Amino acid sequence: MTSGERDRKATLRTRLRAARRNAVMPPMTAEVLSAVGAFEVSAGETVCAYVASAVEPGSLTMVEALAARGLRVLLPVVVGEELDWAPFDGRLRVGAFGLREPVGPLLGASAVGVAALVLVPALAVDHGGVRLGKGGGFYDRALRLSAGPAVALVRDEEFVPSLPAEPHDVRVDAVLTPGRGLVRLPLL
Repeated sequence: MTSGERDRKATLRTRLRAARRNAVMPPMTAEVLSAVGAFEVSAGETVCAYVASAVEPGSLTMVEALAARGLRVLLPVVVGEELDWAPFDGRLRVGAFGLREPVGPLLGASAVGVAALVLVPALAVDHGGVRLGKGGGFYDRALRLSAGPAVALVRDEEFVPSLPAEPHDVRVDAVLTPGRGLVRLPLL
């Protein structure tokens, strides 16, 4: 990636974060449950999810709805430069970067590998499946260990035709927005 592309990525992150500051974030509960059905994820199977911050699509209600469906929900815990995973049992604490994370036992970074579905936050996603995250690479490293489909949650206007990508960026299999619902990627 050239320095110009890297600058474009940084500029996009700044612009997208600014746009989210005053936006109402969608809870995404109904959309996520619909995606679970579309990917035929059954009770007892594992879904990796996240507890959204105030400036991310998603909600604690979304996570609780997954658990209420009988799914085993794993949530990320930041450990150093990696995402570890712990089961969601309703109890949360504030962890690294001010993110809410589960208090249960850590299962290791490879726990994402058993997930039938992985829900990931994003600032934007393009039609080819390129996901623009916050820039730390945590989800790119985690998704390399995943066998299940990765679905990024964004606002409608954050699903865009094209984004800059670096070789380490892991593409997502689908995007989920409030207005469009589940869109499998890449678009042809």
